[in-house]
Amino acid sequence: MKGIVLFFCLYLFLVSFLRESNAVSLVQNNGVYIVYMGAPDASNDGIKNNQADLMSSLIRRKKDAIVHSYKNGFSGFAARLSEAEANSIAQKPGVISVFPDPILNLHTTRSWDFLQYQTDVEISSGPIYGSGSSPNGADTIIGILDTGIWPESESFSDSDMSAVPSRWRGTCMESHDFSSSKCNKKLVGARFYDDSGEDDRKPFGSVRDQNGHGTHVASTAAGNPISGASYYGLAAGTAKGGSPGSRIAMYRVCTSDGCRGSAIMKAFDDAIADGVDVLSLSLGSSSGLEPEFSNDPIAIGAFHAVEKGILVVCSAGNDGPSAKSVVNVAPWILTVAATTIDRDFETDIVLGGNKLIKGGGISFGNLTNSAVYPLISGDLAKSEENDVSEKNARSCVPDSLDEKKVKGKIVLCHNRDEGYSPSDKLEEVKSKGGIGFILVDDNARTVAPKFKSFAAAVVTEKDGNEIFSYINSTRNPVASILPTVSKTKYKPAPVVAYFSSRGPAYNTHNLLKPDITAPGVAILAAWPGNDTKEAVLGQEPPLFNILSGTSMSCPHVSGIVAIVKAQNPSWSPSAIKSAIMTTAIQTSNLKAPITTNSGSIATPYDIGAGEASPSGAINPGLVYETYAADYLQFLCSIGYDTLKIKLISKTVPDDFSCPTNSSSESISKMNYPSIAVSNIKENETKKVTRMITNVAEEEATYTAIIKAPTGLEVQVIPNKLVFTNNSKKLNYEVSFKSSSKPVGDLFGSITWTNGKYKVRSPFVVTTYL
Repeated sequence: MKGIVLFFCLYLFLVSFLRESNAVSLVQNNGVYIVYMGAPDASNDGIKNNQADLMSSLIRRKKDAIVHSYKNGFSGFAARLSEAEANSIAQKPGVISVFPDPILNLHTTRSWDFLQYQTDVEISSGPIYGSGSSPNGADTIIGILDTGIWPESESFSDSDMSAVPSRWRGTCMESHDFSSSKCNKKLVGARFYDDSGEDDRKPFGSVRDQNGHGTHVASTAAGNPISGASYYGLAAGTAKGGSPGSRIAMYRVCTSDGCRGSAIMKAFDDAIADGVDVLSLSLGSSSGLEPEFSNDPIAIGAFHAVEKGILVVCSAGNDGPSAKSVVNVAPWILTVAATTIDRDFETDIVLGGNKLIKGGGISFGNLTNSAVYPLISGDLAKSEENDVSEKNARSCVPDSLDEKKVKGKIVLCHNRDEGYSPSDKLEEVKSKGGIGFILVDDNARTVAPKFKSFAAAVVTEKDGNEIFSYINSTRNPVASILPTVSKTKYKPAPVVAYFSSRGPAYNTHNLLKPDITAPGVAILAAWPGNDTKEAVLGQEPPLFNILSGTSMSCPHVSGIVAIVKAQNPSWSPSAIKSAIMTTAIQTSNLKAPITTNSGSIATPYDIGAGEASPSGAINPGLVYETYAADYLQFLCSIGYDTLKIKLISKTVPDDFSCPTNSSSESISKMNYPSIAVSNIKENETKKVTRMITNVAEEEATYTAIIKAPTGLEVQVIPNKLVFTNNSKKLNYEVSFKSSSKPVGDLFGSITWTNGKYKVRSPFVVTTYL
């Protein structure tokens, strides 16, 4: 249905869950399995021969059995197999895992099916860092795995850009609607991956974006500054990406069926060989359905990318505000949550007596400014047919309203029936002759749903109750809905988006996720210029569109990574990640702690280390380096044996072995910028160590500032670190002791400061594993 794009938490979860459930049948019908064989090693002819032998035997059986081959960043292939063949291959030498080709989802607040019709939100009118962060990501290359790109957008022009870096080894794949000339000094690479599992015909592939998501994400990360950008006059200003000097390489891994794991792994494999500096993925599995590492295409690809010095940034998911809903939680991934910006789209409602209600959403309706239109609530417009309940009528579900009671009126509808989308309810009002639509939904009010040319608005429960009371206390209630206006300097901001997935990590409470948060609500960015379905009646298709989701927050951070990488080209992925996390902010524009959509103070489970601060990340003072040994120990801690780990990574020392007492609790000791300790008992002390590196030029003395909750004693030894030219790396120990019977999750922070820099690490201590 066309109209609005509104989502609420349970509906989001159900849509995601059903999509993921359907993926199982798609995999079975498709018959594609991924065979993962670990790291490539030119010196290990055995593994190379194993892969070649397996692939050759399959090709002899069936010419088109092989869908993808992986050979650059890691070894393996995707192939059409029977279940028996998959089980047999899983037992072969050199094979780590064999698993069905999964379908992952884009992390916008709408699924693919709704994408063209549903409401979303916009990006800040400029980057979230100051203009003084030269060189603006110059010559860094951001690889984006998504739905493709619309190369004609001004956001991807290469005017005044220097030559493509000589280290770039990628390509620009041609298709029926995309010539190699579409690539330029800005869009340096473009690849697409045919739909797997098509036995009878060759898929009609192209890197051209037929969805809009990839174009939006790419311009958010690295789009050129475009003055006069807006969505039909709203959010007008200069739209530019987080790192406008960066290059873009697009890897189209998503189609109308979703994002196949086999294509994602092939894109990782290609991107590693192509020479990208950053990889950005605004997609992932649904909450509660994320597979273990050896069966997770994103975790596998990201592990090998990080080994090659490429930082991987991923969206945290849109299944919030439920606990344990965060996805893409591997420690080598930078996981991004979503928050609002300081702009609101206000659609006011005028009641009789000139009472003004400040609503939200985006509407280009043409009602007069005076309250002259009859107003009715859904329950009063209930149909007398088909045994309709008052509850259904109040929510305006399909076939619940009486046309005679609705025609020519503005209808107030609650959004309490999770069985139907808000667009279904809008359509019910329109089909019965309504001239206006007011939706009551606290969550939808925060994400600026779009109604196009129909007069409509979203209000909070509080304002909805006021309108409902007015209707029931007035003989002839009237109202009008005014056109939308943009309001800047909105407070409070940032606020955690209701849909943003929350921690703790589903598979371990000893790793704090998400890592960071960034703008993901009301994001204006480039859009395909031929999308007539997004056009407002009587208008040309928009060149910029407004979307919401952790899909939008992820490229903000990818842009920051590119900026930091350009300024500090020798830094490792973990150093850049640490710089972004330890310099994050935790306060809003009210100079108060960041809050959630419900008004509670945000915890690290909501925002990780806080809101990303690009200016701080460029010069963090100190960084935490998470080394390969940390990741290998992590694999030991979650149950992988030494033999399998040596297949996964070629950086494993010959004498490496997993500790005999390795457990999930040892994950706390990984040299990570945040700290998570689990299973603490009353009067019990638990200790973790960290090593921190001075990346500033000067010698310095740092002192620890501890912020601990009541009932938890936290001690840092030593509490003073003296860095010299000969002592750039120093260790410290943190001890946690529960002085009373601990209850729930205990949050705090440790900040190292020398007066110039503040290097903050959040921590959480829990009573359970």
